[in-house]
This record gives sequence, structure tokens and C-alpha cells, in this order.
Amino acid sequence: MTADNHRAGTREWLGLAILALPTLLLSIDVSVLHLAVPHITTSLEPSASEMLWIIDIYGFLLAASLVTMGTLGDRVGRRKLLLIGAAAFGVLSLAAAWADGPILLIAARAALGIAAATLMPSTLALISNMFRDAKERGVAIAVWVTMFSVGIALGPVVGGALLELFWWGSVFLIAVPVMALLLVAGPVLLPEHRDEQAGRLDLVSVVLSLLAILPIVYGLKEIAREGGAVIPVLAIVVGLIAAVAFVHRQRTLTNPVLDVGLFRQRAFVATLATMLVAMLVAGGTYLFVTQYLQLVDGQSPLRAGLWLLPAAFALIVTSIAAPMAVSRFAPSTVVCAGLLLSAVGHAMLALVPASGGLTLLVIAFALVYGGGGPLIALGTDLVVGSVLPEQAGSAAAISETSTELGMALGVATLGSVGTAIYRGQLTLPEGLPADATDSARDTLAGALASVEGLAGPAGEALAASARDAFTDGLNVIGLISALVSVALAVLFATNTRSRPATESASVVEDAKEIVKADAG
Repeated sequence: MTADNHRAGTREWLGLAILALPTLLLSIDVSVLHLAVPHITTSLEPSASEMLWIIDIYGFLLAASLVTMGTLGDRVGRRKLLLIGAAAFGVLSLAAAWADGPILLIAARAALGIAAATLMPSTLALISNMFRDAKERGVAIAVWVTMFSVGIALGPVVGGALLELFWWGSVFLIAVPVMALLLVAGPVLLPEHRDEQAGRLDLVSVVLSLLAILPIVYGLKEIAREGGAVIPVLAIVVGLIAAVAFVHRQRTLTNPVLDVGLFRQRAFVATLATMLVAMLVAGGTYLFVTQYLQLVDGQSPLRAGLWLLPAAFALIVTSIAAPMAVSRFAPSTVVCAGLLLSAVGHAMLALVPASGGLTLLVIAFALVYGGGGPLIALGTDLVVGSVLPEQAGSAAAISETSTELGMALGVATLGSVGTAIYRGQLTLPEGLPADATDSARDTLAGALASVEGLAGPAGEALAASARDAFTDGLNVIGLISALVSVALAVLFATNTRSRPATESASVVEDAKEIVKADAG
């Protein structure tokens, strides 16, 4: 059968537009939540630890569930799983929007993470089945990937406008009409696909993967916040034991959830580590930049979103330019150049002052995001190219998981570091009431809320000290992230082979393997 017999028709291209919706939504969801942090803090009064859990529990469970949901999709059908996940995501978004306390919001976000894990692998799998022609499949996957960058650009503006007009819960309601459209159009435009020979889903492996990730992250967060207490250390030990048990079980299963043999490849591990840590510093930095714009510089949510647009556009430009650059340079060279550009941006964030730092912050953050574009665009391709062809699918699935986990870990680790510095640098005026003292020590938003109940110099002193302390946290995070970015560039350059661009592995050409990878 010739390639022309595989050309996509109108139904397939309309189906691609439908599949782009959840991809766009998930990237918007990440950015709008960060903008809503000050409003959630004021309304629900979560502790600093609870606020971090509200933000990152979604990413933890998303990352932990991706490969599992891929395997489940092959068994029950990709379209069926996509539609079930879309319905669940819409309902859970309503629950999150009207949560009346931190614990309920954390629970809703956790369930949203599991629901989101059904969307990402299903969309890529269906794209691969709908577009059999290699060139058309390349265009379709490029659109799918670009939607992440577009969502990051739209998220701050859409979220800022909603927060200007409505309450914080409105940022979760964006998902409802999107998922409703997917549920209506999906059965008409999307084909069903399942692997009749898919391996059995091992529930023990699923449980072990969750027990490996969540306790370790909890322990790291609590150690960064309170020091080496017994419970956080025990949590890390439990997580490590579960991780060892998970790896051992994968080696004994006929159809493992994760092919741990991939980690014997040096270049694969180096690329994967680079993607995870790069997303870690990006996630932690984004959290502090959005709060600086609103709470330190005094921008409204909408204006804060507009000030984030240069960074989002820089990400889009470099994401598009990176694949073109590999026609002249090795992919490793392009990625390392981007990491060094990000390092410059992080170093500039280390110099941002508490007063008058808006311009420097915007330029610095644009460099941070612009430098990350090549890694986002080429990362999966480089991971796939680091292993044998028959392992390419599993490698691509793991790279997707590392990206999500890295973003969540960034909020947990760098967020905890920044909070610890804030508390260490904060100076409280004498005579401050006990409840105001606790609130001020917890978060910057809490300190500014306490100021409203104080009159005269005491209130002004507290506000100035809190803003200075928060900016100190941002500066330290910028310095740490700059050093980490340089170290990543060195690690990546010394552990990945410099292949000519024409010999680079192609994610598009290996689309079938990618689908299998997402299926576990």
C-alpha cells in the first residue's frame, strides 16, 4: 500500500484539533494555579506546607500514573480511557473550584493528577494511529508538542483575567467546557485503538511506584522545611525500600510496567537526569517569580500574567527553532547552549532587588524559559536516540514521566528552600500579636494580610521586611538554579555522544514505539 493510501482526511485533522485541547489545557492549568497562589492563601489560609502540597501533589500523581495509564489504555482502548479521563477531570475540576479548605483542595488536586495521566498518553497514541504518513504524523506531533508552549503563553493571561473578575476557584473551571467539548466530539472524530496483546496491568507495581515517589518527596519537603526530623527521614527510607522492591519486581515480570534495563545506558541516564533537573529548577523558579510579581511588585493577577508573556514567547520561539538548528549542529550542542542561556537568566534572578526589580525579573525569566526551549523540543528525541531502537518506546515514556516529576519536585524542593530562607531573614516588629506573628512567619501573603490589621510604622516595617525576605529567597533560588544549569550542561556534554544531526533519532519516525512506551 502506498503512502497516499495513508493520507489523513478531514476527520483526522479535526480529530487532531480535539486532541490538542487536553494538551493545551494541562499546560494552562500549571501556570494559572501559580497565579492563584496568593488568592488561595488569603481565602483558605493554608500553611506553607499545605500550599506546597496543593501545588505539587497534582504533578507527583500525574508522573507516578503515566506509564500505568498507558498500559491500561492499551487494554481498555485509548479513546475509551481518554473519554473516561476527560469526564473525571471535568467533575474533579468542579470539586477543586468549590473546595472550602486546604485538605479538600489537596485531595481534589491529587485526583486531578491521576485523571490527567489518562489524557497525555492517550492523545499521543491516537495521533500515531490517525496519521500513518510519516510527514503528516510529524506535523501532527509538532502541533501536539507546540500546544504546551501555547498553553504556557495563554495561561497567565487567561488566569489573570479570571482572577481579576472572579474568585480563585474560577481558574479550575477552564477545564469544564474543554472537557465537555472533548466528550461530545471525541466519539465522532476519534478512532478506537487497543493492543490485543497488551500485558496484564500489575497492580502491585502500581502501588509500589506510588509508595516510592510520594514518601520520598514528602521527606525531602519536610527536611527542607523543618530539618532532619525522624518522620521525614523514615518516609524517605520507606520510599527507597518501595523503589528497590519496584525495580526488583519489574525485573521478574514478563510484562513489566517499566523497562528498568534502559537505565544501563549511560547516555540515556544523563539525558533523563538533565530533563528532570532542568524541569525541577524551572518549576521552583516559576513559583517564586509569579508571587514576586503580585506580592512584592504589587501587580494585579492580569498584569502579572502579561509580564510573564515574554518568557512564554521566548519558550515558543526556541522550541520551534531548536529542531531547525539540529540541521547544522548536533542536538547535544543545541541543548547545552540552551542550558547555558538559562543559567544566565537564573544568575540575573539572583540580582533582582525587592524594589524596582520588575524589568530585570522579566528579562531574566525570559532567558530562563528561552533556554529551556531546546530541551523541551529535543529531549524526548535525544532520550530515544540514546538507546537501542527496540527500546525507544519505553525510553520516550520515561522521559515524559521525568518531565512531570521534575516540575513537581521543583515546587517541593526549591519551594521549601525559598520558604526556609524567607523565615530565616524575616524580621518581626516588637509588639506583634501572636496570631499575626504565626501568619507572617508562614508565608509572604500571610505577612501582608497581617499588615492590614496593624497601624503606623509597625505595619510598614513588617511589609518591607517580608518583601525583602521573600526576595532573598528568590535570589538564592536563582543562584542555586544557575549553578545547577551549568552543571547540567557539563553533565550532558560529557555523557552524550556528539552525533551529526542527520543521524539523530526521530521521535516522529519512532511514533509507534512511543505509543508502546506510553502503554508501559
